[in-house]
Amino acid sequence: MKLSIIIPVLNSHEIVRRQNLHFGRMDLKDVEILFIDDGSTPPIESPYVAHRTNDYRPWTWAIARNKGAEIAKGEYLLMCDLDYIIPEDVIHDCLKFDKDYRGFRREFGLLDENGNFIQTIEALKQWGWPEDRFESRGFELPPHPNDFLIKRDKFFEMGKYREDLVEKPYPQGEDRHFKKTRMRWDKKGKLECDWETRPTLYMFPNGQFCGDVDYNPFKLFHDLTRKTEANPFWT
Repeated sequence: MKLSIIIPVLNSHEIVRRQNLHFGRMDLKDVEILFIDDGSTPPIESPYVAHRTNDYRPWTWAIARNKGAEIAKGEYLLMCDLDYIIPEDVIHDCLKFDKDYRGFRREFGLLDENGNFIQTIEALKQWGWPEDRFESRGFELPPHPNDFLIKRDKFFEMGKYREDLVEKPYPQGEDRHFKKTRMRWDKKGKLECDWETRPTLYMFPNGQFCGDVDYNPFKLFHDLTRKTEANPFWT
């Protein structure tokens, strides 16, 4: 197996249904898709559910990601969240990747009720996307350290995600810690990174980009709040 796609899932049942349709249309070989159900109520129903954590504490996605890596069969791990949309051509591109690590570019996009990808101003506006962003940035989003492709053995050598941080209020810092580790390994030449060929993933409009870190279009995603004193974007 060359590639394992690992996606933690908490509730968000309608988005899961759309992702099922999206992935189900792809012609994929040497790829496994692993949804890790991280305490959904009711449990997620999907042909891609590979494990149920039965962990009902908030913000335990780092544990879910680590579990996905443990059961993955792929030489490489592609990790992202459920609000990301992974195009089929990006998956095929990742199958040809031969270094240790790469990140991704990000743009806004949607999956409609039939699981079709859409990226139009009018469709995004219906989800609350601020059109004035388009004038200065187009559909582009800044990069984020929680979506990446990495060799599975390197992920474990780097220590995986810190599971002890899940007891802290959001944001817990797992991403920042893993990013710092990756930067140290890159600087020391212990991790061969590709910073040039970064494919594009797409993300549903939500969070602070729409004016509220808890912005949840049509109530389709989990309802955990990000509004804590530790979050600089809570307002």
